[in-house]
Amino acid sequence: MVKQQQFDYGYIFGAVCPSNGNTQALISPLVNKEVMKQHLKLISEATEPGRHAVVVMDGAGWHTFDTASPFTNVSLVKLPAYSPELNPMEQVWQWLRQRCLSNRVFRGYEEIVEQVSRAWNTFIADVERVKSLCWREWTNLVN
Repeated sequence: MVKQQQFDYGYIFGAVCPSNGNTQALISPLVNKEVMKQHLKLISEATEPGRHAVVVMDGAGWHTFDTASPFTNVSLVKLPAYSPELNPMEQVWQWLRQRCLSNRVFRGYEEIVEQVSRAWNTFIADVERVKSLCWREWTNLVN
């Protein structure tokens, strides 16, 4: 097996609406609250007028309530510690790793971005897959 000798990182911030399969994603070379605000801005702008986005997040250091304060149509729900099974996005990350990104060596950041973008686009190409992977009964807020 080929062994990676140097390291560059690319991080994907992703969001899925389990009702309609709409998605938003942002790829960044770093993770912090400023990038999280950029991601929440994308979600806010993509949210239909008159609707409200609820973003479920884990306890990562950049998942803080103040990152949503600039947006009137976005609210955050933090999951309890050590409960990844409650976060539908964990299944998305697992799907991406298993089918597109594992056991790979990349030449650098540009190729990481290209391959992560390709993986995300492969995932979202099938709206029914997106919805079925991310749907949870407790997320159904519409009767």
